[in-house]
Amino acid sequence: MAIRIENLNKHIGKQHVLKNVNLTIGDGEVVGLLGPNGAGKSTLMKILVGVWAGDQRGGETLIEVPKNVGYLPEQNPLYEDMYVREYLRFFVGLRCKEEGSKSKDKIVEELIERVGLTAEANKRVGQLSKGYKQRVGLAQAMIGNPELLILDEPTTGLDPNQLEDIRALIREMGKDRTVILSTHILQEVKQMCSRVVIISNGAVKVDKAIGEIEDLEETFKQATK
Repeated sequence: MAIRIENLNKHIGKQHVLKNVNLTIGDGEVVGLLGPNGAGKSTLMKILVGVWAGDQRGGETLIEVPKNVGYLPEQNPLYEDMYVREYLRFFVGLRCKEEGSKSKDKIVEELIERVGLTAEANKRVGQLSKGYKQRVGLAQAMIGNPELLILDEPTTGLDPNQLEDIRALIREMGKDRTVILSTHILQEVKQMCSRVVIISNGAVKVDKAIGEIEDLEETFKQATK
């Protein structure tokens, strides 16, 4: 089992951001995480990657997550003065041990090829389009071949061509790992995900296989009203 969460709560100040969240996600699932702004999606993802902790008060909370997690936050923190290859080499150096005969430079080149950055690898990150910056972010998230990939609004602000390219990359990455995709684009979930989780007001309102939902728009509307 890739993820198991039981009785997760999170307060930020006086606000109860997550309320008794229970969620089990199997190996190899691609899960679309939907919800209106402020629903608690980003908070949940930050807890899964270890940036934040859940509440320690009241009741037994269980959070089981793979140790090797890749994360692309909504605000992708890129170092724009660095060259693409240099940027990835820096993060590979932080997070990877050399794997036998595979050097860190080899790992970088494989990442560059996998996300389609070969022609951009010698450019500064700040020179890239939004779509190529997202490719850099995805490459960074894939360092170490994570069992779980968590992507927070990875297609926001992309033009139609960039959108389809990034969706294709995510579909490819989801073939051999568990993916949690947070998005506000319902069509994206229909195209890419095997399962839908809808969060509203800090609580899980819907958790179903995509094939069990006849009308995702109506389901979302009813769950978040």
